[in-house]
Amino acid sequence: MIVAQKPAHLARPSDILDPDPFVNTVQQSLNLFYADYANSSKYDSIITALNYTEGQIPTFSDSMICARLSQMNELTPFHLDCNQTTLSRIRFFEEQRRGFIRVALGRSALYFDMFEEKLSEYGLPLELRFLSVIESGLRPQVKSRAGALGLWQFMYKTGLYFDLKENSYIDERMDPEKSTDAACRYLKKLFGIYGDWNLALAAYNAGPGNVNNAIRRSGGKKTYWEVRPFLPKETQGYVPNFIAAAYMMTYHAQYNIIPMEADIHNAQLDTMCLTSGIHMQTIAKLVDWDLEQIQSLNPIYKSTYIPKMSPSSCITGPLEKIGLIVGYEDSLYLLEDALYNPKSASARPTENQNSSTDNSPSVKNNQTDNLIYHQVKSGENIQQIASRYDVSTEQVMEWNNLRTTNIYVGQKLSIYSEKKPTPTPKPTPPAKKYYTVKAGDTFSKIAKRYNMTQAQLQKLNPGIRVNVIVVGQRIRVK
Repeated sequence: MIVAQKPAHLARPSDILDPDPFVNTVQQSLNLFYADYANSSKYDSIITALNYTEGQIPTFSDSMICARLSQMNELTPFHLDCNQTTLSRIRFFEEQRRGFIRVALGRSALYFDMFEEKLSEYGLPLELRFLSVIESGLRPQVKSRAGALGLWQFMYKTGLYFDLKENSYIDERMDPEKSTDAACRYLKKLFGIYGDWNLALAAYNAGPGNVNNAIRRSGGKKTYWEVRPFLPKETQGYVPNFIAAAYMMTYHAQYNIIPMEADIHNAQLDTMCLTSGIHMQTIAKLVDWDLEQIQSLNPIYKSTYIPKMSPSSCITGPLEKIGLIVGYEDSLYLLEDALYNPKSASARPTENQNSSTDNSPSVKNNQTDNLIYHQVKSGENIQQIASRYDVSTEQVMEWNNLRTTNIYVGQKLSIYSEKKPTPTPKPTPPAKKYYTVKAGDTFSKIAKRYNMTQAQLQKLNPGIRVNVIVVGQRIRVK
């Protein structure tokens, strides 16, 4: 094809960046910016200024704690009361829950920015972000014994009331954004009923019915502390725990508590919506993304399958991974078909392969009579499989839309070959071997004698109580 040259006056200036390098430069600059933002904090300067040593656990007087709570009260419509109950809970947190505060601070990097954005949208106090700390420890997949689920611990019926959907594949109570939006609407509704934030929190925990009953039993009192003795026992500790968590999360540096390092900050995330159902394993394979992180950043999905839905299902992840998926979107759906729907996959050879020599194992004239499905077994690699069918590694990759030679156990590969492989002989099971217990034997000694762990030996003997073995008893050791 002949392409006409542009006149000189219409040619692109030489200093205009090529699109791909430009995008790369922008992406790198953004990544550096977000990394700096994610790592910016003031706790280290406070700890340095206070000259703390590693592992030092500072303590403060009741009057100092009350003064700090008073400062916090100046900036919030909450009543963060300083009394013996809240002081007792703060002492408990500062002595026995330092690790929990450290972990929650690390997780807060992923959620607090989004919480504050939602709270501001509904005109709610930003201190409500600490409520999720005592509800779930900022773990979206945590479930209570009563069945409450998610960052904000919604019961099933309450979740439905606030439009949190559930089906076989998703549960929106575990979706960070949707559940936070629902929590904001619920908390705003409760405050509208009681006009007191502490009572609203009590109702969030125990339900409005229990709070209304407590108000009646108290003789119509209107504040949490007056009504508290008549509330369920768990709810009596709920608001003090909230105050203690809010205080410790605010003054953690003064207590020499260093946040756990966050894997990723909320500002470093992006989202892409999908047009078809996808397994997370396919995404992981395509862009070399850790499956565990995909699951942790997308807790709405009950399994590793992301269903096709309306509106579209979406996936959240680090900016660079989402950027790769956007660029490889067509390949993503082809790879999904190749891995999970081989019969509908575009698994036929290319035009170049069809024009190969007569002795080529490729399919001729688009016939599929010699199509074979091979299921990958443990220990196999793509080179071995190609050799078994007398085809090339490149052909196997082409037929299965593989971008790399990585394959996994159980994967089904489409192969076009006239050669039928010799079935792999089934290994003969090893003969069982037993040991007869002698005086002085213990389960651990027997395991050691046969170069096994106790767990391995117990797996061979599932019905045996390891702490009660007797002379003459037969123990399987092979």
